[in-house]
Amino acid sequence: MNQYQRIVLASRPQGQVVNENFRVETLPVPDIKEGEVLVRNHFLSLDPYMRGRMEDAKSYAAPQALDETMIGGTVGEVIASKNPRFAVGDKVLGMLGWTEVAVSDGILLRKLDTTHIPLSAYLGAVGMPGLTAWYGLTQIMNPKAGETVVVSAASGAVGSVVGQLAKQLGCRVVGIAGGAEKCAYVVNELGFDACVDYKAGQLETDLAAATPNGIDAVFENVGGEVFDASLARMNPFGRVALCGMIAGYNGEQISIKNARVFLTMRVTLRGFIVSEHMDLWPQGLQELGAKVASGKLKFRESVAEGIASAPDAFIGLLKGRNFGKQLVKLT
Repeated sequence: MNQYQRIVLASRPQGQVVNENFRVETLPVPDIKEGEVLVRNHFLSLDPYMRGRMEDAKSYAAPQALDETMIGGTVGEVIASKNPRFAVGDKVLGMLGWTEVAVSDGILLRKLDTTHIPLSAYLGAVGMPGLTAWYGLTQIMNPKAGETVVVSAASGAVGSVVGQLAKQLGCRVVGIAGGAEKCAYVVNELGFDACVDYKAGQLETDLAAATPNGIDAVFENVGGEVFDASLARMNPFGRVALCGMIAGYNGEQISIKNARVFLTMRVTLRGFIVSEHMDLWPQGLQELGAKVASGKLKFRESVAEGIASAPDAFIGLLKGRNFGKQLVKLT
């Protein structure tokens, strides 16, 4: 392998992301120095947070630089090593970006055990999305058995884990997803008690029917009308874990029409970024890994083939075309 391909951010989006915002580059495979490893990435993770990083705006992290490799989580295999901590053949997780090959100093690489957990799962249910679900549920929502939990984007990489974990705690779990197929999967495969199809045109009515005792805790991934519908059903002292607002990822302003509920129902709302809570990652990953290995935590993947497919797959993710965790297979 003498050359590899990567995708860089060619321009910042003006509204919706388009293919022209990206550029594919072909480069020679670099040599490594002492302390470095060369990794051949097998899978690339595509996640909604990347949309925010494409903007040159103040946020919790620095913007994605123009003409540099797009940021992204990867899993792959060490193919050359001058670092005593890593051997050729080691499977590793890193933030190596939209690239087939990358050099790392090893500091932020983590060795992976694929004996009982598929390599790709470390980018989903046993990775950052799974940790996001676990943290929001256990540290913010803190639901008790018998309470009603609502999860938006319920069939996605994060929402699907939230719902399954909440069910295992004895909660009534109601998902919100787009389309009959996704709702059927959420109920029949993941075990949610109900799922509301927001595309059916009667979100508020259907959510009310699915939550006859109101809502005690919400895991919010979407914002906008979906979030407002949940707020209207909140019980006193309800909790909201605000993970994402994908309804506004193209720059739209997102209003909260039912904001009065925060006062009248004494609702607690907390936004969070899971990378700011690394002290809890070992505990969360251990729990999630054990559940995946034992079959107690299910997951689904949408896999695009080849690095050139990444921009289109990412655009599809932002439009809700993916089903489960969106990955790009690079080998």
